[in-house]
Amino acid sequence: MVRVVGDNVEPAIMHLKEALKIAEDKGLDLVEISPTANPPVCKVIDYQKFLYEQKRKQKEIKAKSAKIVVKEIRLGPQTDDHDFNFKLNHAKRFLSEGSKVKVDVFFRGRTIVYKEQGEAMLLKFAEALLEFGKPESMPKLEGKRMMMMIQPVKAAAKKAAPKAEEPAAKAVAPKAAAEAEAKDSPAEA
Repeated sequence: MVRVVGDNVEPAIMHLKEALKIAEDKGLDLVEISPTANPPVCKVIDYQKFLYEQKRKQKEIKAKSAKIVVKEIRLGPQTDDHDFNFKLNHAKRFLSEGSKVKVDVFFRGRTIVYKEQGEAMLLKFAEALLEFGKPESMPKLEGKRMMMMIQPVKAAAKKAAPKAEEPAAKAVAPKAAAEAEAKDSPAEA
């Protein structure tokens, strides 16, 4: 026994042979939609069209899903201020685009003795980027690399707040200007 549903088919519970005969008469296929139901649910549809619709839905879901991009920035334990600021500007741009930034300090040869400088540099980098992104974790040392991931903050919330304040400021300014003119004109007369 199966429950049969579909377009131009009256929902009913019938034997499997009857359901197959109905599907064959209409030139369609009988597809089991819900095998765990009691009784199982079968639908009278064109199976190829059904597969096509499933693939199309999967493509739409995949296209709408957010793709997380990770950009990498490498520093040294003794990177100069100019290079530091140059890479900081790149990180700001990456974060404003919505990408995550992986910042690492690479220790070459004996520079591994400057672990504290590397950690201080990563913390300084994260502190300079607080407006654009927040660190996911504290810097951690893996082999000869000390890494830190920074994820972007929600830019939409930041952009919406200043826009809401601007019209109010513009509305107050003309009133204040009119009041100032009104005070000035009686004094002149």
